[in-house]
Amino acid sequence: MASRIEDYGLIGNTRTAALVSRSGSIDWFCAPRFDSDACFSALIGYDEHGCWAIRPAVAIRESRQRYRGETMILETEFVCEGGAVRITDFMPIESSEDRSDLVRIIEGLEGQVPLEVLLDVRFGYGEDAPWITRTNEGLLFIAGPNALVLRGPGEPRPADGRVMSVITVRAGDRIPLQLSWYPSHEEPPPALDEPAALASTESFWSTYEGRWRDLVIRSLLTLKAMTYAPTGGIVAAPTTSLPEEIGGVRNWDYRYCWLRDASLTLDALMVGGYLDEARAFRDWLLRTVAGDPADLQIMYDIAGARRLTEFELPWLPGYEGSKPVRVGNAASGQFQLDVYGEALACLYSGRKMGLTGRSDSWEPYKQLINFLEKAWQRPDDGIWEVRGGRRHFTHSKVMAWVAVDRTVRTIEELGQGGDEGRAMLPHLAALRERIHAEVCDRGFNPRVNAFTQSYGSDALDASVLVIPHYGFLPARDPRMVGTVAAIEKGLMRDGFVLRYATEAGADGLPGSEGAFLACSFWLAENYAYAGRIDDAEKLFDRLIGLRNHLGLFSEEYEPKLRRQIGNFPQAFTHLAFISTAHVIEAVRQGGEGRAPLRGVLPEAIH
Repeated sequence: MASRIEDYGLIGNTRTAALVSRSGSIDWFCAPRFDSDACFSALIGYDEHGCWAIRPAVAIRESRQRYRGETMILETEFVCEGGAVRITDFMPIESSEDRSDLVRIIEGLEGQVPLEVLLDVRFGYGEDAPWITRTNEGLLFIAGPNALVLRGPGEPRPADGRVMSVITVRAGDRIPLQLSWYPSHEEPPPALDEPAALASTESFWSTYEGRWRDLVIRSLLTLKAMTYAPTGGIVAAPTTSLPEEIGGVRNWDYRYCWLRDASLTLDALMVGGYLDEARAFRDWLLRTVAGDPADLQIMYDIAGARRLTEFELPWLPGYEGSKPVRVGNAASGQFQLDVYGEALACLYSGRKMGLTGRSDSWEPYKQLINFLEKAWQRPDDGIWEVRGGRRHFTHSKVMAWVAVDRTVRTIEELGQGGDEGRAMLPHLAALRERIHAEVCDRGFNPRVNAFTQSYGSDALDASVLVIPHYGFLPARDPRMVGTVAAIEKGLMRDGFVLRYATEAGADGLPGSEGAFLACSFWLAENYAYAGRIDDAEKLFDRLIGLRNHLGLFSEEYEPKLRRQIGNFPQAFTHLAFISTAHVIEAVRQGGEGRAPLRGVLPEAIH
C-alpha cells in the first residue's frame, strides 16, 4: 500500500517528476513528461502496479529524509540493526524528450546493512508488464512504445516480471544505480556520467532572500521542479487522483496548466528571482490565449494543447481505495469567467515588474477584453469547476472586473495599444464601473452581511476572499469585514477554511472534502490587509505547521485525520504560501519595498 500523502518527497528535472516515500520507494513516475503514462503507479495502487523500492531487510531504528541544501536532491537515511545507509535520489536536468533518468546512489555510513532492491516496472499506469532482457547496455524493460534501461553494479534477478535482489552495504560502499526511460524504437541512451550529473543537478537550483527564507525557497524550488522547461508551462501538481476525501470520488488529474494560477505563478517566479522562468511562463500564456477568446479554456496541457479527454483506469484500486482513478480532466471544457481576469492580471503584473513587452501582446489584450464585454453577464461554472450547473458566481464577476481594470491600467500606465488603446479608455473605464456596481449590489447579501457564492445566494464561498488582493475593495471596507466574519463563522473547521459547504450540493458531487489550504492563506492575507497582523501571523504559523517533513504542501488538509489530502505537491498551495509570506512581510514593514504580489493595489490595506 502507498505511504501517507505527506510522507513523500518530490524529485524532478523540469520535464517530469517522481515521488519518493520516506521508506525509500519511488511510487510515482511518468516519463518523459508530467502527463505521460506512469511507469510506476503504486501511489494509486499497489507495488504490483509499479515501484522501485530500496529498503532495509532488517529492523529500522530511525529514518530521516531531507533535501540536500537548496536543491531537489533528496537524501533518505536509515539507521538499522548493525549499521546505517543513505539513499540519494535525483533526476538529472540534462534530460530530453528522448530520455528521462532516475539516479539512486546507495552509500554505507556505518557497519553493514542488508537492503532489498525491488524494481517492478509497469508501463501504462500499471497495466503493461514489460519484456525484460539483459544486454551489454544493461537490463532492458520494454513494452509497446516505452523502454527503460537499468545500469549499475550487481546482478539483479528478473523473476515473475520484476527484478529483485538483496545486497549488503558496508561502511564506505557507494553503489550508483541509473534507470533511464527512452522510446522503445530507439537504442538505449548512453550511460550517465553520474558524478557530473549530480554536480550539475546540485548547481541548477536557485535562491531567495527574505523573511521565512528557508520555507519560501523550498516552495520556489518545488514550483521550479513543476515547470515544463521546453514551453514554460507549470503543472498544478505532478499527480492524478489523489483524493480530496479518503475513499471518495473527488479524484482529479492535475498534471495540467491552469490559467486560474497565472498571475500568482508569475508573481511568485518574479519574487524568487526566476526571471527566465517568469518570461517563459508569460510567453506560454500569450501563445495559449491566442486565437478566438470564446474558445479560451480554463486549463491546457503543458505544451498548450486543448484536448484533455477524461477517462478512468478501472484496473487501479485508487489511493486507499479512492476510486475512480482518472486521467485527463473534463473540466477543461467548462466556461469560467475568472480566467480572463487571471490572464490579463498576469500580463499587466509582468510588465509592471519589469518583463519587457512583446510586439504581439496588444492583440490578445484587445481580443480578450472585447469578448469579455459581451460575456461577463453570462453565468459560468466558477473557479472551483463545480459540476452542478452554471451560476452567476460572485468571484467570477470580480475577476471580470479585474480583467477590465488591468487593461485600463496597462493602457494608462504602460502605453499599451497606442492610439487605439487610448481611444478605448473612456468606454473601458465605464465598463469597469458598471461591473463594480453590479457586484456590490448583487454579490453582497445584506441578510448574511457578506459577499456570497453567487448572486442571490445565502451560501458562503472562500473565493471572495481575493477581493482585496486584486484591489476591488479594501480589506477594511465594512462589506469585506462582514464577509471575513461570516467565513470565520460558517466555513472554518478546526481553524482552517473550507472552499464552500459541500453539503449544500452546489458542486454536483457526492461526499465532502478537507480544508482548502490556499483559502486559509487568503484569510491570513485578509487579516494582514485589515491591520490584524497578529491574527495573520498566528494563522500563517498554523498553516506552516501543516507542511510535511520536507516543506511540501498538498491541496487540502483533513483536520479529523490530521492528514494532507489531494494532489501532491500542489502548486496552488505553494503559490498562496509565497504570496502570504510576502504580504505579511510587506505589511509588517509598512508596505514599503517591493510591490505586493498578485497585482495587489495599495488601497487593499487602507
